[in-house]
Amino acid sequence: MNTGVKITAYAAALAATFGAAYGVGQGVGPVEEPKKAEHGEHAAAPAPSKSAAADGHAGHGEAGATETPAAAANLPGGLQVSDGGYTLALETPTPAAGKSVLKFSIKDAAGRKVTAFTTEHGKELHFIVASRDLGTFRHLHPVKAADGTWTTSVDLPAAGGYKAFADFKPAAKGAKGITLGADLSVPGAYAPKPMPAVAPTASVDGYQIRLGGTLDPGKAGELRLTVTKAGRPVTDLEPYLGAYGHLVALRDGDLAYLHVHPNEGGPGPDVSFTATAPSAGTYRLFLDFQHEGKVRTAAFTVTAGAGKAATAPAPATTVPASGEATDDAGEHTHG
Repeated sequence: MNTGVKITAYAAALAATFGAAYGVGQGVGPVEEPKKAEHGEHAAAPAPSKSAAADGHAGHGEAGATETPAAAANLPGGLQVSDGGYTLALETPTPAAGKSVLKFSIKDAAGRKVTAFTTEHGKELHFIVASRDLGTFRHLHPVKAADGTWTTSVDLPAAGGYKAFADFKPAAKGAKGITLGADLSVPGAYAPKPMPAVAPTASVDGYQIRLGGTLDPGKAGELRLTVTKAGRPVTDLEPYLGAYGHLVALRDGDLAYLHVHPNEGGPGPDVSFTATAPSAGTYRLFLDFQHEGKVRTAAFTVTAGAGKAATAPAPATTVPASGEATDDAGEHTHG
């Protein structure tokens, strides 16, 4: 697994440098992973800065795919429905509130459904759905049919705007990881809700997760999340998709996307990440971890800006409500 993962710079390269640069106060040592998982990095900063830990979304395609234009290559991950000759095609763009089924495919430049992907962290494709207000987050595991159509069940709790992200790496030789994003709309009435408050801790299913440090644009730093239960450190975290923790970060406003993986170490209580934030602003972080056979998601709202603590209060923003504004709004569904 890459030690320093750069998050696609939301101003110019979440496909090569985005992320939460959180240097956690004093960490409790690195967390060992069961294996070093190679994942297509999604990072980019105004000046794309590549490292052994993060490559930009060049998106080399299969037959018929084209190179990503320089301008597009500098865009954050998940902001485009098409990139590098690939397109996220949603067959169910307006699902109903509650439990429903989503279908989609990845198409190449010739409009053909792609069927060959590189397996990363146990999956050929990672699929995320988040509400526009960042109160609802779903990490889904769809199933692919022989013709390249993906299907997954999902529970979208309320009407409003959502965004779907397909995080994958084509099987073509030399292809790099890419994240595509497309809008979902759940019909019905909704009322605007504010972003969940900035806080240094989150609770989910009796677990407490603490985060510290600062989030500085353009400056790499360490993010360390510490998992405890009933006041005791959890030192036996379990591997989930080849790692002891997975982090997805979404920027408020445009929902620029980054999927990061932890530094080496383990199996708890700390899960450490290295990343660079591309711009000042408010971000929502979702940490997936597994313990006692169940995957849980802890969510944080953080701020990025020179001299600001990541967990310092940020100006309240109001966005269309489309989910539950809670710190444990995660769901893992295997379609």
